[in-house]
Amino acid sequence: MRLRRDVCLGWPRPTPAALNAFYADLATSGRADGRGGLSARTVRYIHTILRKSLKDAERWSRVARNVADLADPPSAGAARAPEIRAWTADQLREFFAAIANDRLYAAFLLGATTGMRRGEIAGLRWSDVDLTAGRLSVRQARATVGYEVITSEPKTARGRRVVALDRSTVAALGEHRRRQLAERIALGPDYNTDDLVFCRPDGSPLDPEHFLKRLQRLARDHGLPKTTFHGLRHTSATLALAAGIHPKVVSERLGHGDVSLTLNTYSHAVPGLQEDAAERIADLIVG
Repeated sequence: MRLRRDVCLGWPRPTPAALNAFYADLATSGRADGRGGLSARTVRYIHTILRKSLKDAERWSRVARNVADLADPPSAGAARAPEIRAWTADQLREFFAAIANDRLYAAFLLGATTGMRRGEIAGLRWSDVDLTAGRLSVRQARATVGYEVITSEPKTARGRRVVALDRSTVAALGEHRRRQLAERIALGPDYNTDDLVFCRPDGSPLDPEHFLKRLQRLARDHGLPKTTFHGLRHTSATLALAAGIHPKVVSERLGHGDVSLTLNTYSHAVPGLQEDAAERIADLIVG
């Protein structure tokens, strides 16, 4: 992301007005690919970074005051992420029954049963998977930045996590691996050896966007509501909370930095939680 001096007039001594103009420009044309602006949430994140940097500069007497304290980034309400429509358990079962023979079946099942992010699944290696123990380690992710696919480590300690796998997902990954090994034997020395779990028939990496496009095409072909890969993650979280799984466990599986993020993001999407809580409390009090 480029901090353009033609927008932030006054650098290296910015004013509140200059910062506001900078935020407005980011919101309308801040994307690196030139296809529009950044979300309010992203602009607020940039404001947070600038505010912290200027706070340090003020402490070191490099600037007289922290003008970011006087600036007006997008409001928290504007920064709220749009609501994501989660599939129901019945819709998930219908989807997986219909795509059982698809090449990315195991990838989508993994997303639904663990809540892993698309980039984490795209970057998953066999060296990170222990099918015997029924677990995997999230150690890297692949994402598209601009027009380039980059591989990076998780941003936080919570993101670097061990995720337990259920028997159905282990079986799906095992079948996927057997098919992949057959392809590797068939190609011999021409096979790419990046060790990625989900890749092309020759072992070369898949573009992370391919996972989303394939998911949406399959959903459309089978008459299911449109969703995103994050929609699978959202579905996984809401179903887990509805099933009574402790929010701390759900948070750890998702790789959230704090359980409050999990609760704030997903608990409202689970109908009946308040009613269930009311009945349980009443049972304890009045029997």
